Amino acid sequence: MTARYVVTHRTEYGYDDTVTASYGLAFLLPRTVPGRQLASAEVTIQPSPVDEREHLDVYGNRSLYFSVLSDHDRLVITATSRVEVQPNPLVGDGPPWEAVRDVLAGRVPTPASTAAAEIVDASEFALASPGVELTDAVRAYAKPSFPKGRPVLAAAVDLMHRIHADFEYEPGTTSVTTRLDEVLDQRSGVCQDFAHLLVGCLRSHGMAARYVSGYLETQPPPGQTKLQGSDASHAWASVYVPNHGWVDLDPTNDVVVDDRFVITAWGRDYGDVPPVKGVIFTESTTSTLDVAVDVIRQ
Repeated sequence: MTARYVVTHRTEYGYDDTVTASYGLAFLLPRTVPGRQLASAEVTIQPSPVDEREHLDVYGNRSLYFSVLSDHDRLVITATSRVEVQPNPLVGDGPPWEAVRDVLAGRVPTPASTAAAEIVDASEFALASPGVELTDAVRAYAKPSFPKGRPVLAAAVDLMHRIHADFEYEPGTTSVTTRLDEVLDQRSGVCQDFAHLLVGCLRSHGMAARYVSGYLETQPPPGQTKLQGSDASHAWASVYVPNHGWVDLDPTNDVVVDDRFVITAWGRDYGDVPPVKGVIFTESTTSTLDVAVDVIRQ
């Protein structure tokens, strides 16, 4: 069955002094990929920008550049999207992880059943990136999930289960600059940290893994009404399985991604696809950030 959603993502910045110029880049427009169709999307910015342009980045994500040059002490960015999502059933666990590692590393020829271009594209995601360091601690944590001969998807799912069991979801204990070794030490974090950890563990054993950002439909407790703004942007990981493609896994909730998830963008790590980033010119010394997300099933 097709799930239809209206997603609203509102970001508001407040400043204690006048901002004379704001330059921003936003990844707020969902992708159209197999099983996920974007019906419509729009982004409004207040104050109105003097320049607003959309382009596709190197990974095919839709990004929006904008510049606001009028004086302001508040900046509001609202994205509204309508998306149709269909389940994407799994087909097998894939080949042994060692075989995938060797193909991605170029140690053995690409099997005739697998497109060479697909392997080339995936191989970039087997490397370390600025936000995902492949340290000894990351490799050691990942190792129990990679016994000899285990299929690649089975190893990835086992890692997902372990991260969910071993780490506490505790907002405020990490930031966008927290390194994986710190997350491993404190055993807590948020979805971004758990996605980075799953990506890092997979890459540490030669697998190709992407960081994925988007949204997850949440449900209120039984008998209660869903509150506006109660949803949030979310992050998870995606692992490459030859002859099947990319399989998305959510270690925060310990589930294979299904029709409750809306994909916005993917990259090597959070630094490639933050919802909004930019620079401002101001004498302001303090600022506030308020984010509200609604994912409404139609």
